Amino acid sequence: MNLPNKITVSRIILVPLLMIFMIPIPDATVNFPLLKFLKDEMLAFNRFVNGTGNYIAAFIFILAASTDGVDGYIARKHKLVTALGKFLDPIADKLLITAALIALVQNEVITGWAAMIIISRELLVTGFRSIAAAEGQVIAANKSGKVKMVLQTVAVSVCLLENWPFSLITDIPIGAYLMFLAVIVTIYSGIDFFVKNGKILRSGNK
Repeated sequence: MNLPNKITVSRIILVPLLMIFMIPIPDATVNFPLLKFLKDEMLAFNRFVNGTGNYIAAFIFILAASTDGVDGYIARKHKLVTALGKFLDPIADKLLITAALIALVQNEVITGWAAMIIISRELLVTGFRSIAAAEGQVIAANKSGKVKMVLQTVAVSVCLLENWPFSLITDIPIGAYLMFLAVIVTIYSGIDFFVKNGKILRSGNK
């Protein structure tokens, strides 16, 4: 496995670690009779997660998100592009953003609608790219898609950090507004993607 693919895999590995620091251990598990000997430790861990876990999760998320593009750049520059890399890279991106969104919904930081719209767009575009690949065509990311990814990353990061550093100067829920903006741009980028690439799907149905 070459370096770009290792970077991509590391992004996937960080996903469950992200979830560990975002979602407390369920009460059913904490109170499970066979795990009674670990109850104090689990309660202590939950207090830690509820207290500072989001900040650690934010660091993990930002670290993982920062590798997006690095693996592709290295692969192209050193001619290390592989079929495995093309397969894993978009999956790693989708897993990261999906995991963060689901955890934020569970923690009641964002609405289920926001997560559903963003995740649906990613799944539809990924499926479309698979169809295009079967037709021997590679669809490059458009500008609106790149802006969408940046906005999603910033919005999730600010939500995880509980509006820091904006909370130092205002009580306005900047994270919520950024997430709303990310949803709007996500919808626009999805429409833009399908309008520009719909001919591929139509040609595949002929």
